[in-house]
Amino acid sequence: MSTSIMNPVPPSAQSQENLNSAPALSAAQRSNLLPLTAAGYAWWRERSLRALGTAFTLEREAALFRALCRPQAGQDWLDVGTSAGFYAGVLARADCRVLAVDLSAPMLRVGARREPDARIDWAQLNMERSDLPDASFDGVTVGATLNETRDPAALLRECARVLRPGGQLWLMYLRRTAGPLQSLFGRPAAGGLNFPDPAWVARQLPGLGRTDGLGVGAVQFERYVRDGRPDDRTRGTL
Repeated sequence: MSTSIMNPVPPSAQSQENLNSAPALSAAQRSNLLPLTAAGYAWWRERSLRALGTAFTLEREAALFRALCRPQAGQDWLDVGTSAGFYAGVLARADCRVLAVDLSAPMLRVGARREPDARIDWAQLNMERSDLPDASFDGVTVGATLNETRDPAALLRECARVLRPGGQLWLMYLRRTAGPLQSLFGRPAAGGLNFPDPAWVARQLPGLGRTDGLGVGAVQFERYVRDGRPDDRTRGTL
């Protein structure tokens, strides 16, 4: 992989809110710094879509990703907000080289224990403002981090910046429904979560074309390609 910032999992969570001289974190981001949150995250992730009223399992999510993105052996992928390493593991099993990043040291330690694969490097990094080189990855995955980040537009810009020509961006997020729970959890004290509209997401990625979009209840899966042409081939809602 061309980038040289592959770092081991940090031994502590020291000064995590000052990573990359980034702005203050959202309440949701701060909660992810806690070891207790990290310890329970994989359990929650496995059940989260069912809790939202869908029967979409992690196995189906991984199969959808593989079918649409078709990761190839030897490719370089960036997993943004890796948490417990779900997408990092899917990519490593496809024989890709993966940089799995998260701003939470406890999350990285959990991910490294769950996915002990030499093809994965783990790094503590806030992707709202990273030092990763331009055009250094064949693909980027973002699983739900878009909802938790303080500045989703900045995160999307960084994801697009590090993609190589023809590179893929895979997003999984809760889209805006204007429901009362989203209004509650969007308040800073209750988490400060973001619930983007897919059209807003597309506007933040002017150099990328959306080729695929699938709604599963309130959950949105999308594939973008740098310099790609949208064809709406799977857009819809289940």
